[in-house]
Amino acid sequence: MKTVEVFNEQGEARQLKLFPSHVAAPEDDPQVARVLLNKVRLERTRSFGSCFLGLELWKRLELDRFFTEHIDREAADVPWSRVAALLAIHRLCAPGSELAIEQRWYPSTALDDLLEIEAGKINDTRLYRCLDRILPHKTKLERHLKERYGALFGAEFDVLLYDLTSTYVEGAAEKNPMVRRGYSRDHRPDCEQLVIALIVNSEGFPFSYETFDGNRSDVSTMETMLRMVERKYGKARRIWVFDRGIVSEENLAAIRKRGGQYLTGTPRSQMKRLEEELLKDDWTRVRPEVEVKKVAIPQGEETYILCRTAGRKEKEKAIRSRFSNRMEAALQGLQKAIATGQLKDRNKMERRLGKIQARHPQVNDLYDLDLRETGEGVRLFWQIKQDPQTLARSARGRISAAHQSHRGDGRGAMVQVHAADRGRSVLPGAEERAVRQALVSPVGAARESAHSGRVPRLRLMGHPETFAQAPAAGCANAIGKRSR
Repeated sequence: MKTVEVFNEQGEARQLKLFPSHVAAPEDDPQVARVLLNKVRLERTRSFGSCFLGLELWKRLELDRFFTEHIDREAADVPWSRVAALLAIHRLCAPGSELAIEQRWYPSTALDDLLEIEAGKINDTRLYRCLDRILPHKTKLERHLKERYGALFGAEFDVLLYDLTSTYVEGAAEKNPMVRRGYSRDHRPDCEQLVIALIVNSEGFPFSYETFDGNRSDVSTMETMLRMVERKYGKARRIWVFDRGIVSEENLAAIRKRGGQYLTGTPRSQMKRLEEELLKDDWTRVRPEVEVKKVAIPQGEETYILCRTAGRKEKEKAIRSRFSNRMEAALQGLQKAIATGQLKDRNKMERRLGKIQARHPQVNDLYDLDLRETGEGVRLFWQIKQDPQTLARSARGRISAAHQSHRGDGRGAMVQVHAADRGRSVLPGAEERAVRQALVSPVGAARESAHSGRVPRLRLMGHPETFAQAPAAGCANAIGKRSR
């Protein structure tokens, strides 16, 4: 025999006895539950487990206490702290719009019982109003989360990844002066937008965010974010990871001035100094398809780590071969037209040749082209250049760079880089890049780093790039490293 708890329409509960089918139950016992299986049905099934877990995490982070103290000071039909919990749990379990919460998600969960919210009290207007109440406490909330999350999970915030995105709006948004037209990452240049800057730690935990005018350039935001982080969390030796869109000498100098380090994409303008190193064979294999090498800039603050991968090499080889075949076919057509007398005017020949070069900028620098006078008249001569430095300069790939301070120790260094790859580079997703001590240890004696076991004084300056050995031979990738 077992017991089962039953509820009446008023929600009152009582326990009844439940007998198996082969055992006869007393006929006159009011405590026996008689179940007609053909009339059993399920009503209003609701999701419980994920919501309960989200609410428990909410309490472990002490967010219930935080919001009760900051936004529950005024009486409301539903305490705003509970609405905030509802918004956060929804974002954790099933991200969607506030309207979707009201119409679909919230009615399908047990949050009304878990949060003790009366029926019919949740609507999209109340949810939006709650967000408005939370915003003034943004800085306090970020500090609270950093402290509690760090205490619960042992999170560290010495390595910070920084990037920007944009969100566009429909309509004129005349009452918001920050909404402007600018570079649209959503491919909606017809709409006005806001720029959002986000900082996360190496685990992806949001450290802080800021909003900027929609026409604000990426490179102009770094100084503002540095000041903001220092104002909120104080000065510290932080390692900043960001892409080449944020790189400028002023920004790098600002980080160095604060005693920080950085790991970032290398601007293309700085790649020429690495041409000779790209062509050497002193690469070290760190993974089955990945080779790296360390390049120190004499009397400079930075050291590059170049990286090339077999997969990228084959891809670049195929791309360059396709462009080369197209250009060579066009050159052969022009050569034939001149040789057969279809084209006799030298000025027209030069114009046709110029159009061919303009249509193939990816491989144009790889060829020597010449219109010469011969005994049979003007003829077109062309051949592939043999100068390896010219081939390296014509590469269409990318080179990354990482910076390591001479005061740091690169032992066991590993950074998880979440690349926002606008240029379709070789590492489009999250990629762990490990650098062995032999490659990153500085020349001369190194002092003990405060970031032992992590990425001490490491500054990333780039993303994978390639160089061409020849159109037929393909090209290789490189990742660079800069060090101070």
